[in-house]
Amino acid sequence: MLIARWIVRCAVITAAALALTGCPSITRQVELPPSVDRAEALARQGDQGGAAKVYEALAEQNSGADRNEFVFRATRAYLAARLPDEAARVLGTVQQPLNAKQTQQYALLDVDVTLARGQGAQAWQKISVMPVPATIPEEAEYFGIRQRAAFAAGRPADAVAAEISAEPWLSNAQELRQSRVNLLGELRDANDHGVKIDPRASNDPVVRGWLELGPLAALAARNPNSAIPEIEVWRARNPNHPAAEIVRTQLLGVQQGQPIETAEAHIALLLPISGRAAAAATQVRDGFMTAYYQSAPAQRPRVRVYDTGEGGGIADAITRATQDGAEFIVGPLTREEVVAAADLASPHPPILALNFLPSERPAPTTFYQYALSPEDEARLAARRILDDGHRHGVAIVPSGDWGIRVLAAFKQELEAGGGSLFATTTVDTAQTDYSDPVMQILRISDSRARHKRLESILGTKLEFEPRRRADLEFIFAPGQASMERLLRPQLRFHYAGDVPTYATSDAFEPDTRSNQDLEGLMFPDMPWMLGGDLADAVRAAVRDAWPNGGPRRGRLFAFGFDSYRLAVALRARGVSNPLSIEGLTGHLSLDADRRVHRDLNWAQIHDGEVKLLQPPAQAAPAAAQVVPAGQ
Repeated sequence: MLIARWIVRCAVITAAALALTGCPSITRQVELPPSVDRAEALARQGDQGGAAKVYEALAEQNSGADRNEFVFRATRAYLAARLPDEAARVLGTVQQPLNAKQTQQYALLDVDVTLARGQGAQAWQKISVMPVPATIPEEAEYFGIRQRAAFAAGRPADAVAAEISAEPWLSNAQELRQSRVNLLGELRDANDHGVKIDPRASNDPVVRGWLELGPLAALAARNPNSAIPEIEVWRARNPNHPAAEIVRTQLLGVQQGQPIETAEAHIALLLPISGRAAAAATQVRDGFMTAYYQSAPAQRPRVRVYDTGEGGGIADAITRATQDGAEFIVGPLTREEVVAAADLASPHPPILALNFLPSERPAPTTFYQYALSPEDEARLAARRILDDGHRHGVAIVPSGDWGIRVLAAFKQELEAGGGSLFATTTVDTAQTDYSDPVMQILRISDSRARHKRLESILGTKLEFEPRRRADLEFIFAPGQASMERLLRPQLRFHYAGDVPTYATSDAFEPDTRSNQDLEGLMFPDMPWMLGGDLADAVRAAVRDAWPNGGPRRGRLFAFGFDSYRLAVALRARGVSNPLSIEGLTGHLSLDADRRVHRDLNWAQIHDGEVKLLQPPAQAAPAAAQVVPAGQ
């Protein structure tokens, strides 16, 4: 079971903007002269990309060694902003000659940039031929980068050796412990990603012991209780290993000097770790365990992971969890499994299902439901449209079951609030040209037909510019980001770029360059994607835990994180107590049918950047707040 030192950082995002009535926009900030203080201030605010640009400007104003120093700072800032291509571009502007210290800095940064660009083999090739720096700061940095390069190149034995070499340069016991925790996490992550970890690759007993821990840490993450015997065998075989204390506190989950508890009571997490939904399940598990380890050790319940992708299915998993002493069950994940769990007649603990039952299917007692539901987001979009003062519009949805369900939920909510749809149409997302359905729903085709009829009546050619229907107040266009990036430019081309357009969160993926195609699009999304104090703190902690990347951290990671917090709250609350949680997936509340509802923030793409929109009740006119790119 992987644990890392969690450090809560709060990134304060400030924005000053006014909006035109009915359509939020951003005022341009006054450009300040470049200075180191300004760059450092931007970095403290979380705008590493902005800091990098200031350092670039300072480099242009200087020459020689001073210029190169600012180039190095800009490179590091771009790396911190997760913009490796920009980092490579800036590093390429270094001017010769370099002094000895800057030569070392350049070489290390070059490896760091290569790593950030996903070129692990090339990074290892570069650093493996570099001499170890003679000065302490550079030597410590060298071994840290060497460790990351070795993991990226699939060389865990070399990564362990690099960490061991770096330990003498760590300044205190806390840093030493954290370095070992991180190493254990990287070994588990490497095992999860299919990297071959062979303890026989090293003759060093310390390195070999570390390599044995990689698969054990992965096993402990999947099933903490079943891993205990193998972990105890490792401890008996390696009593004086540097990782001994980490294994006890992190994999066995006990404090130094405390005995290992044998209590059976636990929270059961039911996920298809080895099934067709394994990728999604792994993200949910990683988020769940991240929340687990962020909680105070004394307050952590025991957790056991049951793989529903193997064995006798969901009924067998719930039965086993119940027999093993589970007090609360989180899962299953897929809709089919959730329906099967709801049909189970045998006694079992309360269940927090990670999907919704069909709307016509009532939930059993103590059966809670939590999901990232596009239908719920469609209802949020309908309410936002009504709150923005719009009543009549059109809907463009992808063909297929997903589009049908989302459109039905949207239409029901819109009509309940007094709105209506003039027309709806579908687009085939396997195609790239949506001109025909777009022109039909905007009545561009009618405009052209009228033009042809008029020319026929008058018997002459007329100058003509097609017009869309003039009574359009909004467009609802939910879909995946790939569809939206094709649809929005086509709407602009067909004279509908000025019509307020709304979507669901599926439309947004953090990508500053591609977001240019989504200009003007409004959508709801979770704080994990749009930013916030909790999201920023968790991101900082996860970066500390997995410096080399670690698990995928998309919306399902946040879903898993909030699943743990919901499970703890539901397990502890009285039946009549209201539930209210500010989570990574939104503000969470519980209705009378025991369904978890998510209240989301709203955002709009403006000049390729994500801007937070104020709630309509507060917007007179609505203001917007800048969200750093790449959240």
